[in-house]
Amino acid sequence: MTSSETIVLAGRALIPGEASGSLLVSHEPLSFWGGYDSDTGEIIDRRHSLSGENAAGRILAIPGTRGSSTTTAVLLEAIRQGNAPAALLTAGTDSFLTLTAIVADEMYGEAPPVIALTEADFDKLVDGRQARVTPDGTVFME
Repeated sequence: MTSSETIVLAGRALIPGEASGSLLVSHEPLSFWGGYDSDTGEIIDRRHSLSGENAAGRILAIPGTRGSSTTTAVLLEAIRQGNAPAALLTAGTDSFLTLTAIVADEMYGEAPPVIALTEADFDKLVDGRQARVTPDGTVFME
């Protein structure tokens, strides 16, 4: 794989939508409760591999969430303030991220796409590469 080659990954759209942006990839689950600043989009869990990174407007790829169901409240507030990731890619289905997007769509009329990838496809994601998500769940990594 060269950096100029486009990689196409066939994901499952848990919440369909379109988004594009720079990939922010971690192989560690993230707790948004105490781990994500909804006012800025910064990942504030100092023990997480993405600590200090800003996910606002980026395509955040994490295998899933961990911890409290309060993840939904923190991410919902980030969506309301415009500081949420542009899309969320997971390794399999994540109930908290999916629920958050459903509620955000109902409350605000907008939600980030949530795409479930196989673990093998998730492992192909490269931090910093540009990516595009389509409503059918396809992820194009430039």
